[in-house]
Amino acid sequence: MSLGDWARMAATSFVAALLQAANGFGFAVLAVPLFLLFAEPGPAVQLVVILTLALSAVVLPGMRDAVDAPLLLRLGLGGAAGLPFGLAAFGYADPVTVRAIIGITILAFAGAIVASRLRRRPTALAMRPGRDLAAGVVSGIATALTGMSGPPVLIYLMLAGTPPRIMRATLFAFFAACYAATLAAYTATVGVPGATWLAAASLIPFAWAGGMIGRRVGDRLSVEAATALAIVVLTATGLYTVAAAVRLSLS
Repeated sequence: MSLGDWARMAATSFVAALLQAANGFGFAVLAVPLFLLFAEPGPAVQLVVILTLALSAVVLPGMRDAVDAPLLLRLGLGGAAGLPFGLAAFGYADPVTVRAIIGITILAFAGAIVASRLRRRPTALAMRPGRDLAAGVVSGIATALTGMSGPPVLIYLMLAGTPPRIMRATLFAFFAACYAATLAAYTATVGVPGATWLAAASLIPFAWAGGMIGRRVGDRLSVEAATALAIVVLTATGLYTVAAAVRLSLS
């Protein structure tokens, strides 16, 4: 990795951490496609897992009182059930296919947010234990395969009308549990190269700095402003990632 690539990854880590701490989501969604510009899919996804776990360690303590523990437990059980399937796919996934999946997922994520904001009547989606588990399963698969656990769970919680503060805190707690399990699984199965650990160690301070600033911004940012910012970032990133995958497939 060149010094220029490392600097770009450091800047990405800072901005992505700021976005996630302010909104409760966004680190992996922003960082994965940009990291893929500077690293192969395997190391890029593993870097995001390590950095997100480190970010949760400094941001989560300030919002523990808002975590919905029963919901978190069901999401976690579902994530654990889905994780092995994602790990199995991770070892055989084609890099171009992974990029395409990531881009399409991001665009679907942005579209779901827009739809939920434009809805003029209360959502009809009721939260049930079975649906909580199903959202966790999809998230577990997505975490191991693409490094993004947020989209499935966030879309589910938004469509169910979960209060913003509870959603933000529960998402962070879920990320911490999900990424800890994913990192342990990576270490025990496909392995995490020493170079990836060193790169993560050099990027963690930037993620921490962004997270601390983002948490303060989130306390002052209105829901509408935070959502608009997320939609712009996610849409631009998703379009770029899909275009990059198409370009690679045609080359």
